[in-house]
Amino acid sequence: MSIWRIGTRDSVLALWQAEWVRARLESVYPEQEFVLVPVKTKGDKILDVPLAKIGDKGLFTKELEAALLRGEIDLAVHSLKDLPTVLPDGLLITAYCEREEARDVFLGRGGAGLRDVPRGGVIGTSSLRRKAQLQYFRPDLRFSDLRGNLQTRWRKLQESGMAGIVLAAAGVKRLGWEERITEVIPEEIILPAVGQGSIAVEISVSREDMKEKLDPLNHRETEKAVLAERALMRKLEGGCQVPIGALARLEGDEIRLKAMVAGLDGARVLRAEVCGRDPLTVGLEAAERLLEQGAGEILASLR
Repeated sequence: MSIWRIGTRDSVLALWQAEWVRARLESVYPEQEFVLVPVKTKGDKILDVPLAKIGDKGLFTKELEAALLRGEIDLAVHSLKDLPTVLPDGLLITAYCEREEARDVFLGRGGAGLRDVPRGGVIGTSSLRRKAQLQYFRPDLRFSDLRGNLQTRWRKLQESGMAGIVLAAAGVKRLGWEERITEVIPEEIILPAVGQGSIAVEISVSREDMKEKLDPLNHRETEKAVLAERALMRKLEGGCQVPIGALARLEGDEIRLKAMVAGLDGARVLRAEVCGRDPLTVGLEAAERLLEQGAGEILASLR
């Protein structure tokens, strides 16, 4: 019997996601054997520098993709938000797993929500996207760069004077930390990262034998939504460390996409909302509307 090697980052959350994928595959192919192959990525190794300052796309995916291309693993499991919108030649995403809650959440000290944070309070996050939108919402807030896995971030909140930290709801829920959430942040305040909440499965294009076998993992509604978001991101030429937010949902046969681009100081936030049936068309139209408002100038200033 052949063994399917599942590549994953070695963080607790990444391993949870890979185990989730393995469990789904085992339910479909009970006779098949699956093993996890943990890989440490560049983003996991550099923890003392904000991601935006490293200035490299694929910080959490390159090593896994190299292992795919070398044939050392059969599939790679990623948080979709970490995957650049342009994949290396020879690779493809074969499954977009059903999305968990896509929005961000606030874990506030003493159960506080964002509006309860004292004036000048410090929020823990390294995300330019989160900082810019929060600065627009409350210009008085200050920020402390926060890196590391979720356990490390939670520990830093307990040991510091921060008023709270902002995390992706999906990761918090997958680790069973729902009781620590003091607020699910409305999308009117923070739009999430492109693809946030979905697990992606990536393979080599040479592995046509794998593509059909992995189809049971793909969730069609999630696929349509995130394809619209990724089309937006690709048109804007943004990476995961650029202040671009997007959230697409299906409403009957239509996709509704909300998108934003923000300046780093939070003084300017551009928004667009588009509905349509084709994911790529919806994403491109939203990007064009943002560009018409001046998104190109904002993004160029960040590069």
